[in-house]
Amino acid sequence: MSKEAVFTMKLEPELRDAFMAEAEASHRPASQVVRELMREFVERQRQAREYDAFLRAKVDTARAQIASGQVASSADVEARFAARRAALRAKAGGAADA
Repeated sequence: MSKEAVFTMKLEPELRDAFMAEAEASHRPASQVVRELMREFVERQRQAREYDAFLRAKVDTARAQIASGQVASSADVEARFAARRAALRAKAGGAADA
């Protein structure tokens, strides 16, 4: 990748000195460390946007299901999963006997 852009920023002298010392201690040029930090930031932001879009789609789907009447009461859900647990217990108990 071509390195043709220049990035200038203002920061406290103490932060700059500490950063430069840590970059030198890790035997890496400060510019390489900054590029890595920038890439990590860009990737984290992209992942956060993708997750937000995923979550928004899930919420929109749930709202549409509610609006169309595709809902189950808490009691219905509890009963359904109690029956599933009982079936799994019976199957596990039956497999142990075999």
